Amino acid sequence: MFGITVRDHMMIAHSFQGEVFGPAQQLHGATFLVDATFRRNALDKDNIVVDIGLASTELRSVIEDLNYRNLDDQQEFQGVNTSTEFLAALIADRLVDRIHRGALGESAFGLTQIAVTLHESHIAWASFERSV
Repeated sequence: MFGITVRDHMMIAHSFQGEVFGPAQQLHGATFLVDATFRRNALDKDNIVVDIGLASTELRSVIEDLNYRNLDDQQEFQGVNTSTEFLAALIADRLVDRIHRGALGESAFGLTQIAVTLHESHIAWASFERSV
């Protein structure tokens, strides 16, 4: 399996519901380092996994919708605990949607898997992997 990873970052604010979250139930900020890994079984005709420039551009576009936002104020997240795990899955799903629409180029149709990792710090991160 071949893979490439592109990286970006985003800053959000949010709060959580539920005692399990302790002080994070209060509004707080988070800065995430975001890695998106694209995988395929065989390289395309140009011997690449996917165009890194397009992958970077689309990752930036997906996280731009979240960046510098208070997620508690966003209609789509009302009543949702926007945990690191949840956000990793959301970003992966949105990237797969862009792949299916052709935003990462025709050769991206050969991608088989995507993984998104959100690094909360140098000691904690969460990932989500799915088929394309």
